[in-house]
Amino acid sequence: MSDDLVPLRCPLCAGTLAAASSGERTLTCPTGHRYDAAKQGYFNLLTGRGTSFREDTAAMVQARASFLAAGHYEPLADALAQEALTGFPDRVPRLLDAGAGTGYYLDAVASALAGSRGQRPPALALDISRYAMRRAARLPRTRALVWDLWRPLPVADAGVDLLLNVFAPRNGKEFARVIAPGGLALVATPLPGHLAEATVPLGLLGIAAGKDESVAAAVGPEFEAVHTREIRSSLELSTDDAVRLATMGPAGHHHDDASTRSRLQTHPMPARVTAAFRLQVFRRR
Repeated sequence: MSDDLVPLRCPLCAGTLAAASSGERTLTCPTGHRYDAAKQGYFNLLTGRGTSFREDTAAMVQARASFLAAGHYEPLADALAQEALTGFPDRVPRLLDAGAGTGYYLDAVASALAGSRGQRPPALALDISRYAMRRAARLPRTRALVWDLWRPLPVADAGVDLLLNVFAPRNGKEFARVIAPGGLALVATPLPGHLAEATVPLGLLGIAAGKDESVAAAVGPEFEAVHTREIRSSLELSTDDAVRLATMGPAGHHHDDASTRSRLQTHPMPARVTAAFRLQVFRRR
């Protein structure tokens, strides 16, 4: 990994944050702030400051990784990749995944760009979970940083061209700062009816209506809406898949595998479950 990656900004002083000359496992800024990589390769920029938000646990991240690896949400990953290829037809964009989780969607987009352009884009993964960033740090040409998306992002002004935001907090003011003019933000949210058949069996929360308007308001006036598309697919889930689905999301903070399996005995899952997503494309003015 070289420092031709997404340019970073020190979260303490806003100075340039870059790999130290001694190697890639230390980030420093001109005023001397220093961040060392964990043994798994990610950087925790929240060290010493912490956050009031709960990170996804190791069990939640493992469940998500296994569920996504089975291809259940591959149509959404494909749609994100298609939008990236269409939006950047003749160059390789600098990529930020704000709320990257395991890096599944980032990898899908980066791999598609690499296959089409012959070069994998420089990428930055941000997520509040250490366990998620351990996985994202394995991706080529990618830095993985533990960070709270509600704070000013540790990214240089106009430092990225393409931002992914998949089921994650939307800090519109910071998105506008870090995306270069003309760049794109791809924002994915669940549609009403997403996993509706699994709501009772798995004790999931329903999806509120009006999400498209709330997303546009959250990203703010510095962006213009390009278009919106809906992605729907039918999932056949095994019992193990269903348990992973319950564990990998916010409900994973409250349920364990045993309680989920017990609930499924009294509330059986239907044969098929609907996955329904809204993908909104915004351009930085």
